[in-house]
Amino acid sequence: MRPEELKAGGMAAPAEKLKADGLGTPAEKLKAQSLGAAGQSSPEGRGNAKPAAAASGDTAAPDTGAPRTLLPGATIGVLGGGQLGRMMALAGSTMGYRFVALDPAPDAPCGQVTPQITAAYDDRDAARELARRADVITYEFENVDADVAALLTAESYVPQGSALLYTTQHRLREKAAIEAAGVPVAPYRKAGSLAELTAAAAELGLPCVLKTATGGYDGKGQAVIRQPEELEAAFRQVAPGVSAGGAPPELVLEKFVAFKCEISVVAARSASGEVKSFPAAENIHVNNILHLSIVPARVPEEIQRRACELAKRIVSGMNAVGLLAVEMFVTDSGELFVNELAPRPHNSGHYTMDACVTSQFEQHVRAICNLPLGDTTLLTPVVMVNVLGQHLDGAIQAVCTPDEAGNRLGVAPKLHIYGKSESKTGRKMGHINLLCKDTGDGLSWVEQTNLWRN
Repeated sequence: MRPEELKAGGMAAPAEKLKADGLGTPAEKLKAQSLGAAGQSSPEGRGNAKPAAAASGDTAAPDTGAPRTLLPGATIGVLGGGQLGRMMALAGSTMGYRFVALDPAPDAPCGQVTPQITAAYDDRDAARELARRADVITYEFENVDADVAALLTAESYVPQGSALLYTTQHRLREKAAIEAAGVPVAPYRKAGSLAELTAAAAELGLPCVLKTATGGYDGKGQAVIRQPEELEAAFRQVAPGVSAGGAPPELVLEKFVAFKCEISVVAARSASGEVKSFPAAENIHVNNILHLSIVPARVPEEIQRRACELAKRIVSGMNAVGLLAVEMFVTDSGELFVNELAPRPHNSGHYTMDACVTSQFEQHVRAICNLPLGDTTLLTPVVMVNVLGQHLDGAIQAVCTPDEAGNRLGVAPKLHIYGKSESKTGRKMGHINLLCKDTGDGLSWVEQTNLWRN
């Protein structure tokens, strides 16, 4: 067959278009044939996917048509150019996929390793350019502009849809979806005013945690309330716009769970419905920022197994495609309460890059491209430690010079730096995966390296 006779979705592709899109290698021709066999449109014939159901309030991903299998050679568009997009592109590139990112920062971490469209996230023209250049689109953070998400879903192939974003962008909707999947969350109430907050606190009992319904991460947009006299100050802190005459906020008050530890499970679901989970990670936070992930988690195996089952139940119940990180509290009695969800690769899943048969980033690519999901077996105990701005220079020095502590403890540090243009205190600049025979040895390396005391 001559190049100009290649067809995708029954539409002949001009030779000039094939050349522009790079459909020249055997793998790329196989990709085009795969799309055609699935009855899907070629890049120039997109627009057949149904619009997202976000506006309707559905918590399940919308019907985006029959799952499409995208083979190596296809181009993956990433909405967001941060470190998650960077690591996704690095993992997917080794499989033969091409990437293009959309990010407003001219030197974004993902843009350093893949082509980038530099524009604001709400720039509709830039979103259309991303759709034009990509065969499939994913996102690396959940606070995507709703209009842009709907536009991309209508004009391109976004297997994750926009309804999952609609759900996870709003804590009240997210909690309702988790409960609908039959999974417990901490008791909570809506609190849109100081009067509602006072009533909710009386009903739930203190202590509680007040959070914004939208936005907020790494401890931002929330306040712990331990005494009734703290209610008003917490309300003003979390909803500062009210005192300036702004619109009433959407807040959620959560009963404080007396937990033994925090764990998380990253689960994946492919476009055709295959589901797998990674081993549970035990997470330790410092100043509301993830500091350590310890795998295997130091909880009974039965709790680890149950956590993985709950995560798989949620990812299936929400018809998610790609990764879904499920953060949970473990109580002294062994109960599990889901705290939050993240529909993307997650900081607590970074350990998979060096310690599992398949990394979370490769798994995400496999899921959105509808390939068979990879083996999630843990190959070695591991401790992941985050490198913040104040740790960066010392961490590089510790890993790139003779490591007496590592040699003595039998710990192999694997350094991952994100390429952010400016290092700031408290900003995630990278992480180190400490491969070890026992997680206690990895924790000893962190302690003896003496970088994370500040």
